[in-house]
Amino acid sequence: MDEWTNNPMNGVTVVLALLVIVLLIRVSVVGRRLKKLRKQYVEVMGNTGITNLEEVIIDLKQSITAQELQSEKLEKQLNQVKEVQQHEKGRIGVLRYNAFADQGSDLSFSIAVVNASQDGVVISGLHSRENTYVYAKPVNKGDSNYTLTPEERKAIAEAK
Repeated sequence: MDEWTNNPMNGVTVVLALLVIVLLIRVSVVGRRLKKLRKQYVEVMGNTGITNLEEVIIDLKQSITAQELQSEKLEKQLNQVKEVQQHEKGRIGVLRYNAFADQGSDLSFSIAVVNASQDGVVISGLHSRENTYVYAKPVNKGDSNYTLTPEERKAIAEAK
């Protein structure tokens, strides 16, 4: 047993053996972590065929930028459509009535065609026994430069 302690190489051998065992354990731990990281990488990358994560990030950033530009373009178009729609004359109000007491039925009418700002036209037809008279009056903000009858005002109100 004396030989063992007297020879300094034996001590170095034991220390080196312990160091090798510790390094093998460390390599095993790092290997497991690397395997787990590789598995996560494959899950993230999928079957894209791209092995460089930087390329994937750059492609995603370009795609997001392109979609943001498209979204802004669509939003501008939507605002333009909304603006045009506000000025379109598509709201219609129809009112039939008896203009003359001696006539039999509601053959007279008022039709209002306006937009959201109540700009447009009101058309009235007054039916009598001999003739039907048709009048058109411009409408601006629900009113006209010409005198509006109660029936015409009611047709404009119905066109909202």
